Amino acid sequence: MSIFVLVHGGHHGGWCYQAVARRLMRAGHIVYAPSLTGLGEREHLLHPGVNLDTHITDIASLLEVEDLRGAILVGHSYGGMVITGAADRAANRTGHRVYLDAAYPVDGQSLLDHAPHQIGPLRQRMRVMDGAELVGFAGQLPPQAFGITEPGMAAWAAARLRAHP
Repeated sequence: MSIFVLVHGGHHGGWCYQAVARRLMRAGHIVYAPSLTGLGEREHLLHPGVNLDTHITDIASLLEVEDLRGAILVGHSYGGMVITGAADRAANRTGHRVYLDAAYPVDGQSLLDHAPHQIGPLRQRMRVMDGAELVGFAGQLPPQAFGITEPGMAAWAAARLRAHP
């Protein structure tokens, strides 16, 4: 049995791991698939200060509060930035890290360093709403941009994708 913490990428929430989490749990593993602050079911917590540090704190706090040891952190896309920081902050609580088509930063790097062709255009269309800087609005990032091509799954994801702080 292993403990998995599945960290979603930009614009998503923990919802994107539903099918994977179910499979892992059926195999006897413990699975956490939290939504990062300002996204998913935590969208209502968005405020101007939400940033990468907030998201790293989300995961490091989960590891601490749940008293997890040896957790396997899985980060997809932007989630790679998050698990790198969380593993640094909570090294005594983490085991392996899995970078699932994700950024793999070194100290001081931003997501822009890893994906300039994707992030640059998004930043040019950034909007400030209620003081929070957001990128990737409805219509700018259809589910197909994330490789979701099955029509039913694309419609399901489209209803849940959000602008990213």
